[in-house]
Amino acid sequence: MKQRTIKNSFSLNGKGLHTGQNLTITFHPAPENHGYKIRRVDIGGYPVIDAVAENVTATQRGTVLSRQGLQVSTVEHALAALYASEIDNCLIDIDGPEFPILDGSSILFINKIKQAGTLQQSTEREYINFKDEVIRVFDKITGSYMILLPDENFSIQTHIDFNSPVLKPQDALLLGLCDFEKQIASSRTFVFVREIEPLLFNNLIKGGDLDNAIVIYDKRMAQSDYDRLADKLGSERKDASHLGYIMNKPLLYPNEPARHKLLDVMGDIALTGHFIKGKVIANCPGHHINNLFARAIREKIHEYHYDEAG
Repeated sequence: MKQRTIKNSFSLNGKGLHTGQNLTITFHPAPENHGYKIRRVDIGGYPVIDAVAENVTATQRGTVLSRQGLQVSTVEHALAALYASEIDNCLIDIDGPEFPILDGSSILFINKIKQAGTLQQSTEREYINFKDEVIRVFDKITGSYMILLPDENFSIQTHIDFNSPVLKPQDALLLGLCDFEKQIASSRTFVFVREIEPLLFNNLIKGGDLDNAIVIYDKRMAQSDYDRLADKLGSERKDASHLGYIMNKPLLYPNEPARHKLLDVMGDIALTGHFIKGKVIANCPGHHINNLFARAIREKIHEYHYDEAG
């Protein structure tokens, strides 16, 4: 299999989840062995950040890449789309500190990549396949873990459990990159009221609304507080004693949240800089453990390459 890039440049416009500012993101073809690079075109000199796991500096509300004081956040949905589309090389221009959230999924990126077309390049793609090793990372605080098992194909299995009366434990499964568009790409990001309430009221999520997220109301609050939340989200005021989802369109799948977590895993695995053959098992994943996992894979890749060179 040869490396691939996009055939034509394309752009998307939308607001940033955290800043609320209007942003334009543009994807360009890139040469062989370029990988994914992000260029801040709103800053003099157009500085570039390599989209690799060791450049991740924050994971609380998305994946944040930084280099020498330069930062770009919320990169995971776009990178998941590139990776699932089997694009090896791409230069991404952004005119602000974060990627636009769009509809909270990867589908708009996927659609644009399909419209732009792909270009096969002359260099062979290197697949990473640790045939005799298992990679494991574990978070003692949360109990989350991720495993990469040897396999000749690529798959991801996710399990989520938030101990929530509304969002029950769920699983999602992807058996190949070719299934990502139809089974995973449209799954929207989700958030709990208890997580975003202080952020919303302190104006720290200026671009968040029901057009780009599923909001989960699973802990009762005073009616006056619920009404204020509904007004902030632009949703209908309802009886605060009724727990459930706050959203402007129904769930696409009963397990849409688990599918979105799988989407996030894909976006963070893209930061390995390589296509992988193996079975990924992600138990209660999040951007922090996803990044630890991607770093562990990159470290093992470097070990293999060093051994081969030696």
